[in-house]
Amino acid sequence: MSEQDEELHQQALSEKLLGMVHGSWMSQVTCVAAELGIADLLANGPTRADELARVAGCHAPSLHRLLRALSSLDLCRECADGTYELTPMGALLRADAPNSIRSWAIWWGRHLWPVWGQLQHSIKTGESARKFITGAKGFEHLERDAALATLFNSAMAELSRVAVQAVIRAYDFSVMRQIVDVGGGQGELLAAVLNSHPATRGVLFDLPHAIDSAQQHLQRCGVADRCERIAGSFFESVPGGADAYLLKSVIDDWNDERAGVILANCRRAMPQSAKLLLIEPLMPTKLGTSPFHQSMARVDLNMLVAHGARERTEAEFRELLGAGGFQVARIVATGTHYNVIEAIPC
Repeated sequence: MSEQDEELHQQALSEKLLGMVHGSWMSQVTCVAAELGIADLLANGPTRADELARVAGCHAPSLHRLLRALSSLDLCRECADGTYELTPMGALLRADAPNSIRSWAIWWGRHLWPVWGQLQHSIKTGESARKFITGAKGFEHLERDAALATLFNSAMAELSRVAVQAVIRAYDFSVMRQIVDVGGGQGELLAAVLNSHPATRGVLFDLPHAIDSAQQHLQRCGVADRCERIAGSFFESVPGGADAYLLKSVIDDWNDERAGVILANCRRAMPQSAKLLLIEPLMPTKLGTSPFHQSMARVDLNMLVAHGARERTEAEFRELLGAGGFQVARIVATGTHYNVIEAIPC
């Protein structure tokens, strides 16, 4: 490589690295736009920046600068007459969009932002940065703040919505007559399963902050009459007697010791013929540089800073389940980051 080529190569590497270092600006721009309801305000058509500023209660020149930034991210676009209009991707920040990710944008940009700022603490100690900052363990912070719990449950439902139909297409729930969704939040996945299988009944089991807000969603989905809601902690017990126990994005929230308690409680509640279904991503044994691997690295570190937990490889899931009295029957890929890990009692 010539000296000039080496200089150009180093320049390209520097620009790529700087792009990574500066990448956090995008989550903040998106978060603020979601909090201000910019997508909702643009839903009725192109609008001038000063009018948006008046309605949103913002400094007009500064909001104009935010709109330009959103345009650079393809979340809105500036029209020839100087107005701004929503793009298809920007429409996903609308509160009423069928596939909205507004709550997750706010959760990530507002509530995970300070937690990630303490990543070094988690790397040095292996402990939750949230606990370090707030003193709250697990999901205690949601029990203390109803508004925060509402935002969190909405954000989790949005993430579930992305994967729900893929899970239902990939896994056959038709033989199951009763399903307990353990830690199921507002019931996004369980409601979709019940809608696809009219003969099946469900039990939604979670902490009170989630169960209290789930009824409205279940009614909207038309399954409230086939879904019992039970509030409780999966660290204490789990409702018994079902054909299947569904846990989506639950085990990765906890370290091995706490995850083992959850699995043991499920095992005690389950008939010998029942199945345990973990809906989780599988951590590759070795990470490369693909977008999927980068996403898995992000999710894994997010589990660390938020909960002192981690994502697991297939071998680690098999070991954890084995210690809890289960054996893995099969692993069903869904075409998304998620897999259905089907386990049966030993």
